[in-house]
Amino acid sequence: MDRNLALEFVRVTEAAAIAAAKWIGKGEAKKADGAAVKEMRSRFNQIDFKGTVVIGEGQKDEAPELYQGEKVGRGKGPVMDLAVDPLECTDSVAYGRYNAMAVISAGAKGSLFSAPDTYMEKIAAGPKAAKVINLDAPVKVNIQKTAKALNKKVGDVTVCVLDRPRHKDLIQEIRQSGARVRLITDGDVAGGIAPCMPESGIDLLMGIGASAEAVLAGVAVKILGGQLLCRFKPKDEHHLNLIKKQGFNTKKIFNVQDLAKGNILTFTATGIIDGPLLQGVRVTDNAIITHSIVIRGMSGTVRYITTHHHKKN
Repeated sequence: MDRNLALEFVRVTEAAAIAAAKWIGKGEAKKADGAAVKEMRSRFNQIDFKGTVVIGEGQKDEAPELYQGEKVGRGKGPVMDLAVDPLECTDSVAYGRYNAMAVISAGAKGSLFSAPDTYMEKIAAGPKAAKVINLDAPVKVNIQKTAKALNKKVGDVTVCVLDRPRHKDLIQEIRQSGARVRLITDGDVAGGIAPCMPESGIDLLMGIGASAEAVLAGVAVKILGGQLLCRFKPKDEHHLNLIKKQGFNTKKIFNVQDLAKGNILTFTATGIIDGPLLQGVRVTDNAIITHSIVIRGMSGTVRYITTHHHKKN
């Protein structure tokens, strides 16, 4: 992917993050999400490319903007598929909790997995433990093998898990293994990528989360040499039917090669509230400061970008 296009996407996530940040802690989840969606869509349409949203805010009848299948961009230039989450962790922003970002994963046409909007069980690890994790292995075994691969004691391994009632048994198993648990209230995109970042303090992601987040994170994890394994885990009959309707089943395990094909890939995110991957938006007397990351598949580069957006009088 053209490096200039990747940097254009930073401007898109920055704008969405700034728009969402205005709603931090105000208890207005829909307004926060709506502001981010509107800004992301507007900025996309200022860029010279042909984009198709393959994972977005939902079906066309559910989401008037950035819906699956929507075309964005000026209609000239590179043809790209997009997986977007203008406000990943909506409730975190609404209630002022930890961890929220504006996210874009992009790839050449046909490169991104177009998953039904449901749930998946997941495990993610960084490059050193990429080959030792197994979605079907006991929790304790995955942790022990990861500890060995990282040359750590089991007691020093940290596992990121969404704080949900469904994870009660998982959390107990992690603790019984001797490892540490890092709970996040919402959104496991950052949690899935964090094991690829040694400075994050997170070694594994485990648990059940949304399928869209699996693709969003999978792009970055693949570029960084890690692994994310996932399998559909529908919460009810309706979700099971969505999976079957698209020709999938609940047995197949997907990896990063399935989620993101080739190397014409890019992952871009801007923090809204501090999380394991990025700092959030900061507001000073004369500027709004954003913190972003750009990960490119063709070059394998990881860029952290801090931008000072001067306030208009």
